[in-house]
Amino acid sequence: MYNPHSPLIPSPCFLLDEKRLRKNLELLKYVQEKAGVDIILAFKGFAMWSTFPMVKKYLAGATASSLHEAMLCFEEMGSKAHTYAAVYLPDELEEIMKRSSHLTFNSLSQYDRHHVEVEHFPEKISCGLRVNPEYSEVETELYNPCAPGTRLGVLAEQLGERLPEGIEGLHFHALCESKSYDLEKTLAAFEKRFGPYLSQVKWVNMGGGHLITHKDYDPEHLIQLLLDFRKRHPHLKVILEPGSAVAWETGDLITTVLDIVENNGIRTAMIDASFTAHMPDTLEMPYRPAIVGATDPLAGKPTYRIGGISCLAGDYLTEYSFAEELRVGDRLILKDMIHYTMVKTSTFNGVKHPSIAIWTEEDRLQLIRTFGYEDFKNRLS
Repeated sequence: MYNPHSPLIPSPCFLLDEKRLRKNLELLKYVQEKAGVDIILAFKGFAMWSTFPMVKKYLAGATASSLHEAMLCFEEMGSKAHTYAAVYLPDELEEIMKRSSHLTFNSLSQYDRHHVEVEHFPEKISCGLRVNPEYSEVETELYNPCAPGTRLGVLAEQLGERLPEGIEGLHFHALCESKSYDLEKTLAAFEKRFGPYLSQVKWVNMGGGHLITHKDYDPEHLIQLLLDFRKRHPHLKVILEPGSAVAWETGDLITTVLDIVENNGIRTAMIDASFTAHMPDTLEMPYRPAIVGATDPLAGKPTYRIGGISCLAGDYLTEYSFAEELRVGDRLILKDMIHYTMVKTSTFNGVKHPSIAIWTEEDRLQLIRTFGYEDFKNRLS
């Protein structure tokens, strides 16, 4: 049984539960098969490549947003990537094409500059355009790709009667940890604005943000929604590329209390991890991760801020209450810290990067990697 309390686990450590990952993948495969679509892994949400031998048994491939992600897909997933980048570096495009089956462009001008290179490439690459449906349920502006003035995607009004020659697909991405009912409304906006072009393409990529593995998600509604879309457009291949859903609630960040600091009546439990360096979304989104054994502040209960190890003044989370007083040496387990967390870590301040480990289906700890000085040093020069 998954045991984040095991004394064998180093601290700090990202610990993934292999059983939970497989459960998520089984649900995604079920949706994929019932709806007749391709579900591919978005590396920007989960790129723990030690798990890819399992992942590729369930999903249809992966999506990349850079040369390095395309290389990772080719090397570790064993397939070419569906690649989209907000802008492509010209000196990397040839290497990206070598490792991509699909290449989506963010703007008409970028496609105009590079389409000849794609056409003359020895291997067939299917080109697409990212489009903006001008509708999104995402409330946090940092994560809303359809906000006014966005740099992401082509507007319908910028297109003529026909798509540019060579465009075979349309890609929209307007969700963020969203439900199928959000997709339903977004899809209606997409079809309203871009419906006239669907007869001209072979595929539609509905992007990421589909939180299919959340306990409150309605996968049967999603399946019916996708089946209905495919019935309206039977010639189209449909692709979804969730990031969070693959690794949702599959693991935790194991930390240790190193000190208790008190100032003006506020106590802070200092841990051996950093929110700005290891969990930046907790400050950017922002959101409060659940901590095992902790609650929101309760009168009369031992209450602490949780402080990160870096020198950034704001490297902390506001108060949590615990059943008992915290002590130096106590383990704090921050829940659901695998998706969109490991992919964003840094070594700011030279702080120690958390180890990476798997609690296997055979109930044993597999330490995948530890980090040291050379990892910090080699990021710079």
